[in-house]
Order: sequence, then C-alpha cells, then structure tokens
Amino acid sequence: MVQGTRDELIRRLAEAVGAIAVAHPTRVAVDGPPAAGKTTLADELAVVLREQGRDVIRATIDDFLFPRAQRYPRGEYSAEGCYHDAHDNDALNRVLLDPLGPDGDRRFQPAVYDRYADAVASPPVTTAPADAVLVFDGVFLLRPELIDRWDLRIFVSTALEKTVDRALIRERRASTRADIERRWRERYIPSQQLYFATVRPTRHADIVVHNDEPQRPVWETARREAPAAGE
Repeated sequence: MVQGTRDELIRRLAEAVGAIAVAHPTRVAVDGPPAAGKTTLADELAVVLREQGRDVIRATIDDFLFPRAQRYPRGEYSAEGCYHDAHDNDALNRVLLDPLGPDGDRRFQPAVYDRYADAVASPPVTTAPADAVLVFDGVFLLRPELIDRWDLRIFVSTALEKTVDRALIRERRASTRADIERRWRERYIPSQQLYFATVRPTRHADIVVHNDEPQRPVWETARREAPAAGE
C-alpha cells in the first residue's frame, strides 16, 4: 500500500489510464459505496486527463437509473431492490460501454435517464475519438453484467459507517436526518454488503483507493481476480 497526497493519487490514476494500450476508447470504472468519494475522484481524474490532452467522456450510473415508478418493485428501502432493480445495465452496455469497446463503432449516448425530471432521456448520439477516455463512476460497476466491459477498474473503499456520516452532511438540505439514516441503514449499506458478499469487487479491481481520509488517501495496485463461474 502507498499513502500520499490527493494530487499524488490522481497522478497515479492518470498514469494507469495512460498505460492502457487499446484500439478503442479506454473505459474506466470508478466503483464504490454511496458517499465513498468516487464522484469527486472521477471528476478530479477527468480534469487531469483533459490537461494531458485526452478527450474525456464523463458519465455516471445515476444517468442509467430506471425511472422511479419502475425501480422500487421490492419497496423503497429494499437492499435487494437497490442491487437488482435500480439500474438499467442493459442500456448502459448497449448505448455506452459496447459502442466504446473493441467491437464498437464509437457512436455512444452518455445517458438514458434524466434524474432531475425523473424521465427517460435520449441525448444526441456522439462519436468518440479512438483515443478518448470514458471516466464512469457509480455503484455496483464490477457486477457480472458489467465486469468485462472495463479497461481499468478502480474501487473507492470507505468504511460503510463513515458513508452515513458523509451522507448526513451532504444531503442535510434535501432530506431529514431520519430519512437519510433509514435509506443508508436499510437500503444502501445492506445492498453494498450483498455486493461485497456475492461479487467481491475489490478482488476484481486494478486499483483500490482507501478513502477514509480523502486528503491522505492510501492506495494499492491489486491483483485482478477473474470472475468465478456464475458471477
């Protein structure tokens, strides 16, 4: 493990992206629990890559949710529903990850859902340069439906109890403390525990970032483990 400054971590991640040699856009997953800091890290990485002259596509799993009326068949606080029912992974593969992959035509859409309007979205189709980088953040990105679509897999790890504290700060203006606590303790944390138990995401990551102290992160280059049969 290596501990360093935030800038050192971002430079290390940018170097890892630069070391990937593929004939199509490089697809980078930034996985991790809610409030682990993955969106901030992905944004910082995108800035550095652009400064290096790379064309960056910045996208998020939040734009591949099913509309609210569809994503709670097991109940609003169901952990199993959070993992199994919330995200349109088929659409994510179809409109973004596969087009940017080795057999794709590089014509992609960065979203299928408008989270502000809670409605299906259909942004214009764009053609990516062959040397572009997709920086994609979200939960459950190393699940079986997606795991083989990434060229670099980053997992942002944080103690799950710490994510509750961060959520209480981050969302205090939008939700009550009681609602935040309930969503995290009944839905988000148990869904992550389900993910860890069934998928073991850190074992499939190339780089694991321990982000309990964001300004003094610790990171390690992991030995990527092939998915087991049925995962």
